[in-house]
Amino acid sequence: MTLGFSPCPNDTFIFDALVNHKIDTEGLDFEVVLEDVQTLNEWALQGKLDISKISYGVLPLVLEQYVVLNSGGALGVGVGPLLIAKKAIDMANVDQLTVAIPGINTTAHILFSQAFPKAQNKSFRVFHEIEQLVLNGTVDLGVIIHENRFTYQQKGLHKLMDLGEYWERHTKVPIPLGGIVVKRNMETALAEKIDRLIRKSIDYAFAHYPHLSDYIKQQAQEMSEKVMRQHIDLYVNNYSLYLGTDGKQAVQTLLDVYARMNNTQIPANRAVFIS
Repeated sequence: MTLGFSPCPNDTFIFDALVNHKIDTEGLDFEVVLEDVQTLNEWALQGKLDISKISYGVLPLVLEQYVVLNSGGALGVGVGPLLIAKKAIDMANVDQLTVAIPGINTTAHILFSQAFPKAQNKSFRVFHEIEQLVLNGTVDLGVIIHENRFTYQQKGLHKLMDLGEYWERHTKVPIPLGGIVVKRNMETALAEKIDRLIRKSIDYAFAHYPHLSDYIKQQAQEMSEKVMRQHIDLYVNNYSLYLGTDGKQAVQTLLDVYARMNNTQIPANRAVFIS
């Protein structure tokens, strides 16, 4: 089966033991594809992979083909995207300024649009390019995610708003950033086995933490070990092990917000989660 996730430390931490057979995979093998989340989102729209990490922002558009697993995702409190600029600005002017956003079908876009529904001058870019676009003046503002949350201050950039805090204050649920989906036509028993194995893979990773495996380091490229651990600490938690009632409510809230923003409706009879 094809399995796609990003090379970011939180994803490689989650999947390392599974894809490198550090746990018993119960006879399953995976063809692993490492790509940035925007590419994975685009592939999910095409139904390209059997199992994939996606941004929850694209979930409303792929529910016809995919269903969400309970394990392997990223939700939490205080983990949302940040709105940054080169200098402090009057927040009343945001709607008139240009802003770089990490992908159109991303949670970051939904959270930005929730806070600034009238903003029109959006430029959708790969997440790791956004800091530089703000620094060189290509755009006025940037929405940053992942490790850029830990590096923007070193580059002299300023935080204007924590979009995650805005979401939490207005919805009273955790921020659903990314989840793991499987093809809807997959046999239920197989999907449940994959879900269970991902949870075992995370258990293995936590049992050996704070050690960072060679696999995590190799995919993280030039990222320091300190930033890798910050990344893991921020995005891998109990919601990654199992969504639970709160996690599912957060995902459903995101679907509801998306539906209101786009004047659409998610079919009531379409299951979102495998169970």
